Amino acid sequence: MSPLKVTPHETPAGPVLHVVGELDYASSDALRFRAETLRLSPGQRLVINLSGVEFCDSTGITALLAARQHTQAAGAAMVLEAVPTHLMRIFTLAGLDQVFTIRLGDSA
Repeated sequence: MSPLKVTPHETPAGPVLHVVGELDYASSDALRFRAETLRLSPGQRLVINLSGVEFCDSTGITALLAARQHTQAAGAAMVLEAVPTHLMRIFTLAGLDQVFTIRLGDSA
């Protein structure tokens, strides 16, 4: 089990959250809190880099959906970046590839 680590940094386009570890019931509140406390302005873009996520359960997905809702309420956009293959498969099966904006490469 890898503890979740969420590392923020700022870019000219908006904040980036780099997520590493297991995004599950025990840890998803950390991502949810970090994302929902971001001050976003209309037109900004929140990037959540998932390249280091080893595992994600339904509460992790719920935290990502909450982050998306927070960004939309602020008039901002959200991108999931560097989504690992195992997560991309789950997103596709659940239809979340149609909900989230996903960028497969790591450019943050």
